[in-house]
Order: sequence, then structure tokens, then C-alpha cells
Amino acid sequence: MKASKIAYKPVGLALGAGSGLIAGAAFKQAWKLIGHQDDAPNATDEHRTWKEVLIAAALQGAIFAVVKAAVDRAGAATTRRLTGTWPG
Repeated sequence: MKASKIAYKPVGLALGAGSGLIAGAAFKQAWKLIGHQDDAPNATDEHRTWKEVLIAAALQGAIFAVVKAAVDRAGAATTRRLTGTWPG
């Protein structure tokens, strides 16, 4: 394993945690706009429809995937700028 890849591990973990927080906040705001409610439905909430639950789950998954990819890519690009090598 390359030294740059090993050195990037803690950075990647920190970026992953940060991206989770960012994605959670983004999803909460998106759901307020789309669902017109403060809280997204849980899968076991009997007062929510299947449609609401599945739309919320799909939106949350999409937001998390996009934010994670953007943060991971930015972290790798920054690492290349600083060290001259790509961490992956």
C-alpha cells in the first residue's frame, strides 16, 4: 500500500464524518421544502403513506451519495495539490 494512501486514511475518515453531517442537514432542508414538514417520515410511522416513506428514503439516499462523492473527490484533489500524489 502506498504511503500516501495510508496517510490519507485519517483524513478520509474525518471527511466521511463531516460529509454525513452536511448530508443530514441538506436532507432535512430538502424535506422541509418537498414534504412541507419538519421531520421526514420513519419507515415504521403508521400515519405516513408508503409514498411519503419511499420518497423520503430515495431523496435521503441520493443526497448522501452526492455529498459523499463530492467531499471524497474534493479531499483527494486537495491531497494531490498538497502532496503531488492521488491518494486512491
